Order: sequence, then structure tokens, then C-alpha cells
Amino acid sequence: MASYRGHLTFAGLLGAGYGSLALLEGNWDWGTVLIAAGLTTLGGLLPDLDSDSGVPVRELFGVSAAIAPILLFDRVRSLCQQSTEQTVVVLAATYLFVRYVLAYVFKTFTVHRGMFHSIPALLIAGLATYVIYPSGDVRRRIFLSGAVMLGFLSHLILDEIYSVDFMGARLRLNKYAGSALKLVSKSWPATVTTYVLLALLAWHVWVAGR
Repeated sequence: MASYRGHLTFAGLLGAGYGSLALLEGNWDWGTVLIAAGLTTLGGLLPDLDSDSGVPVRELFGVSAAIAPILLFDRVRSLCQQSTEQTVVVLAATYLFVRYVLAYVFKTFTVHRGMFHSIPALLIAGLATYVIYPSGDVRRRIFLSGAVMLGFLSHLILDEIYSVDFMGARLRLNKYAGSALKLVSKSWPATVTTYVLLALLAWHVWVAGR
């Protein structure tokens, strides 16, 4: 299994390349380049949210908690009818919810190499980015969703590569082989929950696009 630092390095390099593709779109500026690079890097770390180690979970939920209020700012401000004080309170509550409540729930109910290390989880990450990102430009939202999914996929592929022992005359697989690029897990509640969430996000995107 690749290390946390290995995933970070690889996803960062991948993000630099993917983000630069935004320059091919004449209407997009350097901000989109950097956001795409950052989301690719973040996507490459997301599967580690189910890690048994406390470091990846703490860092990733810290970053996610900081990003969530930024992405939800326009919607929250509209909901609060442009009240600055109410907007600040709701955004602060959002940060605390993601940083502590959601982190606790996620750590309690997930297992390492469970359904969060899977193709459906990859699609959920991409669809969630498309839904949350505050932009009316559909192409931009698709591009940034692709950044998250590309990073996520890089993590899964690296984990599968590291599950193969290339030393010696014969290739050998460790106990994690095949556990990253999967469609289902041994836990049927986790599998069903994942597919229900995927279906809801896909339905929301389809309805919003009509």
C-alpha cells in the first residue's frame, strides 16, 4: 500500500498537469488552474479518510472543513437573505460540523479499505463536487469534478500497484490486493448505503440539468 506522502506527491504532480489543461480554455483564468490542481491533489488523498492512522483523517477533515464554508458561501448568504451575522454563524457551524461531527461519524462507521476505496466512492466524490461547486458554468464544474475523480482514481491505482510484490521469480499479492478498485464490499449495509448515495447524487444532477 502506498504511503500517505506517496499519494500526496503523485496526486500533486498529476494535479499540476491536469490543472494546466484549463489554460486551453480561453475563458478560464489562473484561478481555475490552481483550483483544478488543488482538487486533483485533494482527490488523491480522499480515500485515506478511512485510514486507521489518525494523521490523514485529521488533516483531510481539517482541509475539508475549511473548504466547505467557502463553497457554500453564496448559497448560505442567499438563504440568510444577505445577513452578514447569520451567514457567519451558519458558515462557522458548517466548519465545526465537518471538522468534528462528520469526522467522528466517518471514523466510527468506516473501515480501512471498505467502500470508500471503490469505484462508486470515486463517482460520489465527483458528483458531490459538481453539485457543491458554486458556478453556473457547467463545463467548469465538469472539469473540476474530473479533477477530484482523477486524483481519487490515482489513489486507487497506486494502492493496487503496491499490493503486488514484484520481487522474486513470481508475482505475489498481499492481503489488500483487489480491495481498492472494487464495486462492492464484504459489508452489504456499506455497499447499499454507498449506492443509495450515488443514486441520489446522480438523480439530483440529472434533475438540475433538465
